[in-house]
Amino acid sequence: MGKLVTRHQDLEVYRKAFEAAMRIFDISKNFPKEETYSLTDQVRRSSRSVCANLAEVWRKRRYQAAFISKLSDAESEAAETQTWIEFAVRCDYLDREIAKEIFVEYDEVIAMLVTMINNPDRWVLPSGRK
Repeated sequence: MGKLVTRHQDLEVYRKAFEAAMRIFDISKNFPKEETYSLTDQVRRSSRSVCANLAEVWRKRRYQAAFISKLSDAESEAAETQTWIEFAVRCDYLDREIAKEIFVEYDEVIAMLVTMINNPDRWVLPSGRK
């Protein structure tokens, strides 16, 4: 049995996504200066957005449709992050092996989000279940 979840920071998926976003932040410090307002900004924004959406998800538990919608947003941002990581590799800004590790981290995050989307009754507050 897992730990009692009382806030979004307690969610395992949030913790995984947050750690991955921080890893991306550290790695992206080495991206070229000319990428500051494009690739660097985009990969940081999308990786952080996964966490921000999960914070919103937690507060949307009263309404199943809103809960699922925000989870879907988080899933989309995680997939977007993978796309930016792929660009970073193809542009030779990021080592392929490190990128594979990050990709796997986001595959795990996406799988957890999909599980939550497919099982909302476990998370949605009783008054919001339909």
